[in-house]
Amino acid sequence: MWRDVQRWRGVILIGISMVATLGLMFRNQLVLYIHPRYIVFTVIMAAVALLLVAASIVLKPHHDGEPKPRRRARWLSATALLLASVVAVSMIVFPPATLTSATASQRNINSTTVGSITHTVSEANASPTAAFANFTVVDWSSLLRQTNDLAFYDGKPVDVTGFITPDQDDPQNVFYVSRFVVTCCAVDAQPVGIPVYLPNWGDAITIDDWVQVTGEFRANPSQKSRQGLALNPATVTRVEQPSEPYLY
Repeated sequence: MWRDVQRWRGVILIGISMVATLGLMFRNQLVLYIHPRYIVFTVIMAAVALLLVAASIVLKPHHDGEPKPRRRARWLSATALLLASVVAVSMIVFPPATLTSATASQRNINSTTVGSITHTVSEANASPTAAFANFTVVDWSSLLRQTNDLAFYDGKPVDVTGFITPDQDDPQNVFYVSRFVVTCCAVDAQPVGIPVYLPNWGDAITIDDWVQVTGEFRANPSQKSRQGLALNPATVTRVEQPSEPYLY
């Protein structure tokens, strides 16, 4: 009897978890947890797990002479089943949330080199002007890590989308257009961002707002910020969060 209880506990948990995983896939929300390149593998493994769950329901092993568990063991097992079930069911009932500026501040924007460097300074110099409109936050932050030479950025238009994270040194006048770069899953997501100088920006927009910002880089007028260059915005427009908020 006790082994049957333990067995069904595992079957139930695996079944709920796999249904939650497939539900996220059908709602196109798995990208909020894992890199897109792992989605097919994850879905296949979830389907295989559900087949094994079905097989375990059909096949009922027989146990002879099983010891009677202690009351404490039964209580702990029931508690673990309840907590795990609540977590699994919540993945189905409640929509997943993307990482926010709070996480970006904890992990320090641009503190590490993340993602693949898609453009070097020499490659960018050789690109036509129109190509820069397609550069992402990752592209520009990568270039800012390579050079602060204003002559390099002169005449290069910037058009990026991201969420707002305040600059810790001058939060009143400088914010970052931020994105998270995911290598494997949301756990390893690293924040990157482009500093934007806009005095009293909090009067018009708020932290975690998604915005589209256009403009060009200039010397940062802020006396407090440690960022040598900052985007001089021509437009700052609120936008909806993209269906795929992370960059890869």
